[in-house]
Amino acid sequence: MDLNSKWSRPIRAASSGCACGCAGARVAENARLSAFWAAIPGWGRWRRVALALGIGAILSLGQMGDAAARLLWVVAGLVLALGASQHLNPKQAAWFGWTIGVAYFGITLRWIVEPFFVEPWRHGWMSPFAILGMSGGLALFWAAAFWAGTRGARAPGPRFTMIGAALLLAEFARAHVLSGFPWALLSYSMIGAPVDYLFALIGPHGASAVLVSVSALAAFGVCRGRFLLWPGLAAASLALAVGSLWMPTPTTDPAAPTVRLVQPNAPQHLKWDLEWIPVFFQRAVEATATDPPPDVVIWPETSVATLLRNADPWLERMGEAGRGAPVLAGIQRWNPQAGYHNSAIVIETDGSVAALYDKQHLVPFGEYVPLVWIFGKLGLTGVVDMAMGFAPGTGSGTIDVAGLGRARILICYEGIFPEEIIEDGPRPDVLVIMTNDAWFGTGPGPRQHLVQARARAIEQGLPVLRAANTGISAVIDGRGRIGDRLALGQGGFLDVQVSVPLPPTLYSRTGDWPVIVALLATLGLAWIGGRRFRVDAAGTGG
Repeated sequence: MDLNSKWSRPIRAASSGCACGCAGARVAENARLSAFWAAIPGWGRWRRVALALGIGAILSLGQMGDAAARLLWVVAGLVLALGASQHLNPKQAAWFGWTIGVAYFGITLRWIVEPFFVEPWRHGWMSPFAILGMSGGLALFWAAAFWAGTRGARAPGPRFTMIGAALLLAEFARAHVLSGFPWALLSYSMIGAPVDYLFALIGPHGASAVLVSVSALAAFGVCRGRFLLWPGLAAASLALAVGSLWMPTPTTDPAAPTVRLVQPNAPQHLKWDLEWIPVFFQRAVEATATDPPPDVVIWPETSVATLLRNADPWLERMGEAGRGAPVLAGIQRWNPQAGYHNSAIVIETDGSVAALYDKQHLVPFGEYVPLVWIFGKLGLTGVVDMAMGFAPGTGSGTIDVAGLGRARILICYEGIFPEEIIEDGPRPDVLVIMTNDAWFGTGPGPRQHLVQARARAIEQGLPVLRAANTGISAVIDGRGRIGDRLALGQGGFLDVQVSVPLPPTLYSRTGDWPVIVALLATLGLAWIGGRRFRVDAAGTGG
């Protein structure tokens, strides 16, 4: 008996049947997906709104939690956003993108209402208008991106490319228009993941471009049934992750100075209370004077709760507590020519001021009100009263600190602007971020702020020393890794050593412009490709 001939035919038949069945299942699944995407333009308005809000909520998960999970949420949200928009007309797409943005920014930036509840009897009523106005305004950039991305391209490939490039350009515009607000960039979901080294090469907008490109390819595979794309995407993702192995590793010199980061933990509603000011000041002085003595001490933003011209007794106590170590602290000062400044000073042992820096990039509606006369005309005196009337400083933000070297000072909000870090002149040795995150409460705001400090470290290849009033104070190396930290809401101090700066990164030399030029070129080529597809389709149809 020929066993081979007896059994081979049924086996081949079964294999053939399985292959046909699997292929048929894939075809059926593709048909169902295609029908789902194609039906979205015909949905009722509120059904599309619900889908867009859900996508925005998914994207917002990319700004919280574990790094790997953050990346997956962002990719999933982008795939859904691109897939759902492939059959929308430009007007529908604009509303769809705007609604996604409202949900994304509304959830991610929910902490912005915290300052209104420092004095709730005065400003609490403004909080819903603030979150709705902020999220709705920022979402306009996304609306413009989805509108532009759906014009001139109908095929999924060109359309996804155009929407992706337009969204990235919109994010760049968001980072610069009206002084800019580059908080919660999509690429911040990468920080802490193996691919975060991309920030050193192409910066935050370039890293966002990689993330959106991977998502667009995944969306194309889902929408068109190109399952062969998945192994390629997996291989590309693995290659990106492995690329981090070739990045230099920071080292710490055993002889490096000891830097003390002081965290007074002064809640914002008590920080300027006359009864509590001495308590918080004494807390910081005692932390400074604790043995063993450090080489440098850093206090947070506005940690000296008086004007510089009245601060001599305060500075003398701080100098004595430092016991020879310079104390870098935040304070407000009055300049007769310009007005009030939010400043950082270096205090010597005798209480004298050795160096000074005035904050240059102020917080809109916090430290100043843009177009204040308009709000006055409208009778919105609450908005006008909330602004503190600070003036921006001038000059270099890099100062020499004995024992620390050249320190680039960034006061709070300044640390979210990557392109403003490096100035003309010698490269700094360290980035020093002094902040008062008590304004942000105990929710996601301080944690998101810390993530951006890690991004600045990677972009420049420089260590970061971060002193925060209520947390999170931390030391970060040039790869964005946190060496040690003080928890949110915890008072005390942290003694740390600063790692050696890494060689200047590619991004620190080129900035964002190579990425922006590439995005503009991509948008143009995709538009041309989409136009050609329309012409070919029209010719075929004729």
